Amino acid sequence: MSNYLLSSGTITGDQVVNAQGEDLGHVKELMINPDDGKIEYAVLDFGGFLGIGDKFFAVPFTQFGVDREKHRMVLNVDKERLKEAPGFDKDNWPDFADAEFTSTVNTFYG
Repeated sequence: MSNYLLSSGTITGDQVVNAQGEDLGHVKELMINPDDGKIEYAVLDFGGFLGIGDKFFAVPFTQFGVDREKHRMVLNVDKERLKEAPGFDKDNWPDFADAEFTSTVNTFYG
C-alpha cells in the first residue's frame, strides 16, 4: 500500500493531462464500489466549451497516475484516442453496475 493518500475531494475537479502534457479535462466524479471501498472509475469531463458539448468518460481508476508537483492526474492516452472512447452525455449517465457498459470501458483502456 502506498504511503501517499488523497481525499476524494482533492481528486474531484483535478486537471487531467496525458504524458505529453495535453489537457484532457477534469475529474468530475469518482465511482466507488461500496462493497470494498475501491475507486473503480473516475468520470472525466472532456471536450466542449464553457460546459457546452462536454462529453463524460468513465476511465478505470487504475489507468491514472498522479503528478504530485503540479497537483493533477495523468492519463496516458492520446487526446485523439480519447475522443474515440466510450462516453456519455452529462445529463444521461450510464448504469455503472451494467456489465456490458463496464466491459466496453475496460476493454477500451486495456
